[in-house]
Amino acid sequence: MVESGESLQTDFYHPLGETSWLQFVAVKLEDGFALTIRDITPSKKFEIQLQEGNRQLQLMANLDGLTQVANRRCFNDYLEKEWKKHLQQQNPITLIMIDIDYFKLYNDFYGHQKGDDCIYRVAQGIAMIIKRPSDLVARYGGEEFVVILPNTKIEGGLMVADLIQSTISSFSIPHEKSTVNPYVTLSMGVSCLIPDGKKTSKDLISKADKALYKAKNQGRNRIIKEEK
Repeated sequence: MVESGESLQTDFYHPLGETSWLQFVAVKLEDGFALTIRDITPSKKFEIQLQEGNRQLQLMANLDGLTQVANRRCFNDYLEKEWKKHLQQQNPITLIMIDIDYFKLYNDFYGHQKGDDCIYRVAQGIAMIIKRPSDLVARYGGEEFVVILPNTKIEGGLMVADLIQSTISSFSIPHEKSTVNPYVTLSMGVSCLIPDGKKTSKDLISKADKALYKAKNQGRNRIIKEEK
């Protein structure tokens, strides 16, 4: 500061009883400099509370209230961001689309409260498998979920889908009205693309949706991949 003649101002944390945030200001004078240190704890605490409040609001805006995984809006935004990144890097991105088998029958038989509990348990079961920070689990709508797996080939996506299937199976959630299993099962469609100028993220979703449709048509409780 002495050499440049520029003033210096910075906030720092140093607990001194009830005082914890201080502001340090140094100003160059003709033959020296002046130092001022003042307590800014009240205003700093308010600033931190405001930042935390904004963070919580952002978190709530991206979370599905029932399942506590990402919501549809978060999924759409994240997929677009990852698609652009993978377009530049020319890496594969895999999408898993998941549906709870015969959920309407489950809801009708057990009631909406049990239905909500089932959706929550399935969501949390899927989230247990997804470990990488770059991966995303989201509720797509109703009893449908999606999983985004960046930098992942179709083989990796199928492995993750298989782990999800076995995890939900291990929960042994009763489903008396299912025609494929006495417990809750999942149908899954898996798609994988390397983005290019001719494809969009909607193509990835469409392929996963087609694979899921095939899984349902072929008897449910299974995983189908769509690569064409």
